[in-house]
Amino acid sequence: MRRRAVLAALAGVLCIAAASDPAERLPNPKQEAHARALFKDIRCMVCQNETIDDSEAPLAADLRRIVRQQVQAGRTDDQIKKYLTDRYGQFVLMRPSFDAGNIALWAGPFVVVAFGLLLLAGRLRNREPDPDLSEAEAKRLERLSRDA
Repeated sequence: MRRRAVLAALAGVLCIAAASDPAERLPNPKQEAHARALFKDIRCMVCQNETIDDSEAPLAADLRRIVRQQVQAGRTDDQIKKYLTDRYGQFVLMRPSFDAGNIALWAGPFVVVAFGLLLLAGRLRNREPDPDLSEAEAKRLERLSRDA
């Protein structure tokens, strides 16, 4: 049992070591921590549903390298994000800013739901009532009720 735990811990350490190339890391631990925090806010343009911190795509590695260079140069978070959005557009951010350029991105889901609710209300309001039972159907229903 103990051997399995040691092997599992060793495998975990190897996975962590493989996830990040030490040669790419910044020598200053504060700057590296700053860069890693930014990685979580930047989308991998290949995977699209992962951050560059989680992605193994070559473009994500390039973006991590760019962010590290920008952090090492002393740029602020806003300057780094502006650099990336100028180059790749608002989609590169996991949480795009709210502005006139991407209002459809923020308002789109609400517009679709509102349109669906209006369509549903219109269909419910204009529907025909169910027709009454015919005399034969009423007799059959009464017979089935008595038999049950």
